[in-house]
Amino acid sequence: MENQAPITLDPAFPKEVQGLAKLNFTACYQCKKCTNGCPVTFAMDLYPDQVIRLVILGQREKVLNCDTIWICASCATCTTRCPNEVDIAATMDTLKEMAIKEGVKIPQPRTYAFHKAFLDDIKRRGRVFEGRMMFDYMLKSGELWRKLNNFSIWEDVSLGRNMRKRGRMPVFPKGIKAKKEIKEILSQKT
Repeated sequence: MENQAPITLDPAFPKEVQGLAKLNFTACYQCKKCTNGCPVTFAMDLYPDQVIRLVILGQREKVLNCDTIWICASCATCTTRCPNEVDIAATMDTLKEMAIKEGVKIPQPRTYAFHKAFLDDIKRRGRVFEGRMMFDYMLKSGELWRKLNNFSIWEDVSLGRNMRKRGRMPVFPKGIKAKKEIKEILSQKT
C-alpha cells in the first residue's frame, strides 16, 4: 500500500467523455452484462464495466492508459447486451480518440495501425478494399518489413492468392454512390 501512487480524480472527465460520445453512460448500474458478453475480456487489463465505472469516477489517467480501450474489438456486443442502452462500444472509441489527442502512448500500436488503415480506406473510396487496406496496415505497422526480413511474407501472399481464387478478395475495388457523404461523416469525426 505504501508504494502505490495516489489516485488522481478529474471531476470534468465524465462530462467530457459524455459530451464527446453523445450518450448517457451514467445510466450504468454495473450489472456486468457487457463484460459477461465480451469476446475479448481474456486479453483486457480492465473489464468493460470497470472502464465505464472509472470514467464515472473521473479516473482519466487510468482509463486513457489502459489496454482495454485498444483491445476492444468494437463488435458492440456489450452495447446490445446493456439493459439501459449504454453505448459502451462508442465510449471505447471516444476514449481511444481522447488518448490519441492527449498523446498517450498506445499500448497496442499495431491495433491502432489497423484502425487507421481501415478508416483511411473508407475515406478514400467509401468502403473497404481489403487488398489495399492490408497493404497500408502492414506498411504503417511495420509488419511488411518484418515479414520481408524473415521471409514470412510468403504466407500472406499464399493466403491472398487462395482468397482471390475463391472469390473472397477482388482484384479491383468496388465503388459506392455516396462517397461524398461518407467523407463528410468521417471528416466530422476526425
